[in-house]
This record gives sequence, structure tokens and C-alpha cells, in this order.
Amino acid sequence: MSDKINKEIYTKLANRIYDLDGEVYRVLGSSLGRTFTGNRDTTIRTLSMMMYTKPDGHLLRSELALISNMARTIKDESERSRLMTEYDEILKEIEQLPNMFGSTDIIDAERVALNLAARREKISENDHLVICISRTQGSAGNDIGFELADNLHINYYDVEIFDQVLKRLEAEKGDVQDKENFTEFNKYGKKSHESFRTKLKELNRYHGLNKQDAVFFNMSDLICELARTEDCLIMGRCADAILKNNHIPHISIFISAPLQVRTQRVMDVRNMDMKQAVRFLKKMDKQHRKYYEFYTGEKWGKPENYDLCINSANYGIKETIDVIKRLLNQQTQ
Repeated sequence: MSDKINKEIYTKLANRIYDLDGEVYRVLGSSLGRTFTGNRDTTIRTLSMMMYTKPDGHLLRSELALISNMARTIKDESERSRLMTEYDEILKEIEQLPNMFGSTDIIDAERVALNLAARREKISENDHLVICISRTQGSAGNDIGFELADNLHINYYDVEIFDQVLKRLEAEKGDVQDKENFTEFNKYGKKSHESFRTKLKELNRYHGLNKQDAVFFNMSDLICELARTEDCLIMGRCADAILKNNHIPHISIFISAPLQVRTQRVMDVRNMDMKQAVRFLKKMDKQHRKYYEFYTGEKWGKPENYDLCINSANYGIKETIDVIKRLLNQQTQ
């Protein structure tokens, strides 16, 4: 497929996404605002670039999830159906693009033959369906989580979406952005660029808490509120431990895969050589572990802490989703 044809396809899809966002906002008449607040031309270029630069495909996925989350709140059934049909068609076309999110699978054929069927479990019909997914880097956890949420018709939340939700709740992005604080998480590390006056200002602003702790507790409140009021799937953010400590029913899942399989997938998806991929995986897994264990006091990835631990390389993305759905005893509508 030529670059010219590629560009036309990306531009066409970007325009449809932009128009869908505007139509959802128009029908809702919501005070939440639109997902895309910039001018049309700039937004179209940005969306097209997200489709072109494959490693940033998760950013596009987050934008789409925001639109679908809002569309699902439309009370008029016919309007909701019309807009969700357009969303489904756009998503299907994007997933058919070469090397787009979810298209690079993770599967170990030799191990597939050894799999046993997962046992079925039921959750109370009186509770909201809340799924918390933790994952090792490169195990396709985000792809699995996004597609599972879409299959079950429930809202999807990851770090990019949480940042935008917090911003819409009139929090200052520079002060509460969870992604920034997770990436730079070093609870007791020295920060030479911060003066004593800056640290004191932070403590005063957050009622005696430092910035990282304030971000975590702010995020915890939001996660609990979501779990109490809607069906949703939450990626990471220590959501399983937060909900457990607040006695809120949920299903916790840990997704991983052998290092060599994850390494190959990262090499394919991010165009890295083996040395770069291994370094990247180890760095990100370390960050996840430090963050989780500091704020929860639990061992990250320890089987006893989850309802289901699954090796995604044994199944691949689609079959992993099916296994989880059997655990939930849910069927797609």
C-alpha cells in the first residue's frame, strides 16, 4: 500500500473520529466537553500521526475509549445505538490497518497445546462489574483490557484517560497527572532540582502530603467512585488493592508472559533490537513493581493477590479474552 493511499485512509478515519466526537457532544449536550478541543486541522493531523506511528497507538485507543464512554451515557436508545454503531465501524477499520494496536499477537504455539479450560466463576448480579488488570510490560495486557471492555460494553480506563478525567474535574493537570508521577516514581530518591521552598510549598498545598502521595490518594478516590457507580475495566493504578481495602467487589487479573516472548513482541511493536527491548521491559516492570508495592504493601504479581493469573502467550489476545469471559460468566451482547 503506497504512502499516498495510507495517508488518505488515515485522514479519512481521523475525520470520522473527529466528527463522531462532535456528534456525541452535540447529542449529550454535556458539560464535560469534547474529547478534542483543538481546531479541526490540527486534530486531524494529530490523529493521523497516532495511526501512522504504531508505538503510540495506545494514545489513539484512549481517545476512542473516551468517546465511547461518553456515548454509552446517552439516554436516547436510538441515538446511542446510532453513534455506537459508527464507533464500532471506525474501530473495526482501525484494527484492520497494518500493525495497529492488537494486530501484533502474543502466542506461544508449543504451549497452547498444553492449556486446560479455565473454570467458570459467577459474580453477584447486584454488584457492578469491575475488572482490575495488572500486567507485565509487553504481555499485551493493554490490548486485552481494551478489547475485553469493548466486548462487554463497559467503560475502559487507563492512565491517559484518568489524567483527562481528573483534569475535567477541575484539578490542575500539572499537579495531579498520574502518568507523570508514575513514570518518575522514586519515593525516597533525591530530587536535586527541587528546592526546600518548593517541597514546603507542596506540603502546604496538599495538606501535609507530598505531591506523589497526593496524586495517589486523589486517584484512589476516583477509582472507588467509578467502581461504586458503573461497570468498568481499570488498567493498573493499584486498583485491585485500592478496591480491596475499601471493600468494593471486583475481579482482579494479572497478565504476564515469558520474557523471551515479551521481548520478541516489543521488538516487533516498537522496532527495537533485542538489547533495547530487554532493557525496556526490565525498566518498566521495575517501575510497576516499585509503585505497586510501595502503595499497597503487597507483592506485585504474586498469584495469591489476584482472582486470575494468566500467561497470555499460552492463548494469544483473542483466546485470553475468552478465558477471562468464562471466568466472569459473561457473554457479549
